[in-house]
Amino acid sequence: MSVSDPIGDMLVRVRNANMAGLETADIPFSKMKEAIARVLKKEGFIRDFAAEGGGAKKILRIYLKYGGGRKPEPVVRGLRRISSPGLRRYVKKTAVKPVRFGTGIGIVSTSKGIMSDDEARRQGLGGEMLCAVW
Repeated sequence: MSVSDPIGDMLVRVRNANMAGLETADIPFSKMKEAIARVLKKEGFIRDFAAEGGGAKKILRIYLKYGGGRKPEPVVRGLRRISSPGLRRYVKKTAVKPVRFGTGIGIVSTSKGIMSDDEARRQGLGGEMLCAVW
């Protein structure tokens, strides 16, 4: 089945897996989704990710992270798609703002690759604001 917004589909699959309490979320593979997963792992929102399979059936398996306690809570509290295929949202280097007062991250596609909003501010880069995670 064809998906018109693959990044939005990835975010929905992660959100649904979190709400269901699953250990993993399987997503059709693309390099951009892999780069987003790399940022999520670096920022501590997921445990790990792995590309599995080959050819057209390659998948990106994301291992979700849960907090300790008697009833484990998901680390990812929310996900929001900011830039969509129908309405691209670009930010200048001076307009990259923290998400949820610094408790979350924004994922930005810059000329130097996909990175968190904090890293884009440090490097003085703007670009397309893909999504926000908190």
